[in-house]
Amino acid sequence: MEDTLALHGHRVPRGTLELHLAALRRRFANAQRARPWIFWCDLAIAASLGWSAFALAGSAPAGSALSFVALAVATLALYRAVLFIHEIAHLKRGAVPGFEPVWNLFVGLPLMVPSLMYVGSHRDHHDVSLYGTALDPEYEPVSSWSPLRIVASFLVMPLLPPLLALRWGVIGPVSRLFPRLRPFVVGHLSTLVINARYRRAMPVRGDARRWALEEAGGALYFWAGLAGLGAGIVPVRWLWLWYAVGTGILFLNHARTLAAHRYEHRGEALDWTGQLVDSVNIPGVPLLTALAAPVGLRYHGLHHMMPGLPYHSLGAVHRALLAELPEDSPYRATETAGILPTLGALLRRAHGR
Repeated sequence: MEDTLALHGHRVPRGTLELHLAALRRRFANAQRARPWIFWCDLAIAASLGWSAFALAGSAPAGSALSFVALAVATLALYRAVLFIHEIAHLKRGAVPGFEPVWNLFVGLPLMVPSLMYVGSHRDHHDVSLYGTALDPEYEPVSSWSPLRIVASFLVMPLLPPLLALRWGVIGPVSRLFPRLRPFVVGHLSTLVINARYRRAMPVRGDARRWALEEAGGALYFWAGLAGLGAGIVPVRWLWLWYAVGTGILFLNHARTLAAHRYEHRGEALDWTGQLVDSVNIPGVPLLTALAAPVGLRYHGLHHMMPGLPYHSLGAVHRALLAELPEDSPYRATETAGILPTLGALLRRAHGR
């Protein structure tokens, strides 16, 4: 095996990143502390704006400009609120007390994406022995797909909101009544993935309690919504708006996910350097990239290098690193101009294979 890796025109010694990670974590120790007030204020603003805009879209005249603008605002704001699920998956116990259940009540459960769909499984994506392999739920060798397959992967998104509703409202409760269904439901229908081969392990102990509570909450929201529709309390139009917002969030997140890595590996295990090589930072135009890849996810390369950094610290640490790294630093090569250019590069690589 070569003792260097090719990094887009650079040669990087294997293991170099591992030698510096401990020093980096010591240097940025203060930045690794989650600040609860930032989490709470950010979530409160995003969720309040999202649901207020949703209500405005539902009360405005159907087909009006106001309705469309409100729907767009609701989608972007709730997209930001939903992506706190990534931070929840990384938060240490007690770092932001009460944040996960409140997020589930006001964001995750109403949109049928409870936190259990990411908490637990996401750590497999960061496991150095699993990243990029068939056991990584969030990785596929997408750059080896055809351009048509990459584009077609977006067509699945409109199917997912009703399927998620059925998962939590019907399939979950049925699988509790018929335990033989549980391994399949847990293994294949309970995780946010792009790797369809990934199989989730059955939850145990405290995780099993979390699953029971969140599945009960999902079923409660589902049946309460249906009851409201049946009684005429909830207008049918609001169901279509919920579907539109959910589909919009899924489209945006799928584009962001495809731009988060270069997806050039085909199953071989990677070290920390390999993860950095394959990950992408998209600082770009701050406002636009913050909308397209919110809650720090535009710094995905840095996140894979230092996954303990909370989202509100990533930008400052990224700028500090760039201020002192040489021009030929491998870390600089993780940067791209934006999500659309990154997706374009992915399509060109796929076309060239």
